[in-house]
Amino acid sequence: MCLLGIIAGICSAFVIILFRLGYESIQLQYLDDVEKYASLAPEARLILPIIGALCIAAFAFITGFRHYRLGIPFIIHRVKLFYGTVPFRTALNQFFGGMFALASGFSVGREGPSVHLGAATSSFFGTLLKLPYNAVRILAGCGISAGIAASFNTPFAAVIFVMEVVLREYRIHIFIPVMLAAACGSVITRSVFGNTHELAFLNVVGIHQGWILAYLIPFGMVLGVAATFFNKQLMHIIKAFRPVSMARRLILAGIITGLIGFVIPEAMGTGLSPVHLINDMSHDMQLLLMILIAKVILTLFAIGLGIPGGVIGPILGIGVLAGVLLLLPLKLFMPETEHLTSSFALLGMAGLLTSVLNAPLAALSFIMELSHTTGVILPAMLVIVPSFVTASQFLKNRSIFIKQLDFQKLPYKTTFINESLQKIGVMAAIDKEFKLFHDAQESTILEFLDTAPTHPVVQQSFYEIDVTYQLVQYDMSLDPHSQTPLTYYPMQGVPAQATMAEVYDILQRNRQGAVYVYRNTAENIVGVITWDCVRHYINQQHY
Repeated sequence: MCLLGIIAGICSAFVIILFRLGYESIQLQYLDDVEKYASLAPEARLILPIIGALCIAAFAFITGFRHYRLGIPFIIHRVKLFYGTVPFRTALNQFFGGMFALASGFSVGREGPSVHLGAATSSFFGTLLKLPYNAVRILAGCGISAGIAASFNTPFAAVIFVMEVVLREYRIHIFIPVMLAAACGSVITRSVFGNTHELAFLNVVGIHQGWILAYLIPFGMVLGVAATFFNKQLMHIIKAFRPVSMARRLILAGIITGLIGFVIPEAMGTGLSPVHLINDMSHDMQLLLMILIAKVILTLFAIGLGIPGGVIGPILGIGVLAGVLLLLPLKLFMPETEHLTSSFALLGMAGLLTSVLNAPLAALSFIMELSHTTGVILPAMLVIVPSFVTASQFLKNRSIFIKQLDFQKLPYKTTFINESLQKIGVMAAIDKEFKLFHDAQESTILEFLDTAPTHPVVQQSFYEIDVTYQLVQYDMSLDPHSQTPLTYYPMQGVPAQATMAEVYDILQRNRQGAVYVYRNTAENIVGVITWDCVRHYINQQHY
């Protein structure tokens, strides 16, 4: 799995880098630099998002709108219910749709396409090799971590994001391959884009005084309230425009982005674009407030109306602006606050990201790696905890991804038994010491059972258009009216890639019998799994 994780990480990283080079090269055709939309003429800023929306809609129409489920919520659904396998057409929509969205100035993040494409690439690799589904699921996590690491150069944050947000479990046999894949993604992206950290210019200084640390608690609580407001408004927009056709929603998002970008170009683009404004405009709080409001509106309508892209990037930018603006109360006690601007920008990111995603550890690791400093850890903790508690406990806020999954009616929950059995491949549990009979007489089967009573016996019966299989055992019912000493249980087959969860689903109703495991074709039986074997794994103790 470690070797497969490395290969999956490399493949995913190359796809993400190709995606990033694609939209950045498009931007450089009409911008002075990546994300510098202020260099465009106002008329061009008005038209560009509309053209981008039309391109997204056209490509979605070509591939089929029913394949338009994209982004992190969809990947969580696929990981939980389908072992991380991703339909190829959705990956195409995410690649080209995300490229058009990021190139045309929509307020969406690149982490959404990174997660989707990373999972799609690695799961396709696992399916091509016909790996067991539980191994494909791990490879999907490897692809996601490699995609995020390749996108942001944050390998540690990528690992924590996969464990806390997507897989929602910490197991060593998953953790190590995911970690290796993230390392590969980061190494490859550094070789292409250099060893840069996008927020490394932000320094944590002057924030270790006791009364400033005390202020971080209400600071975090305000960010928790703001995150709850953001999540609720985003869901209101998604619900309100659900009856509208997808093409009209995309065009409407383009019109809104173009109109606001016409007036405030600083609000356009991915989430990290406002970060560079705080050094030049930190004294002009009124302008920063206008950019913040515009950024929130653009993000809500872009994500809410279905523009392909992530929400994490815009949240980082909104958090920067919110953190700087929340410095204003400190001016009542401390007139000179310019040296705190960078610190509160980072802390605003941490607090807002925590409560929007309900992922405190992922938020902390993101901020630490993006800023390339460990000095942010202690103050970030003092912001993250009150933000998380305020949002999740007092305001009953949930992760925006979970809210979207619930609204789209995409299942993401499994029972404890299914979750445990999904981690066990059938090839690890099969009994290969079985005897296969072809339309054998009962006396022949009885003769074999008398000599080998512990070996499973399978009776294969041929019909004109079908072949059936039955498990044959001694009749233990003690029924005096029984006409035969044998009992026959119809058997279903499962492929060698399946897990014990599929076996459990077949046998749980009757709690007896068995399934046969086949490779490539149903006639190529490689083993048998009985209900007693399933029960053994259910009752198995874990450390």
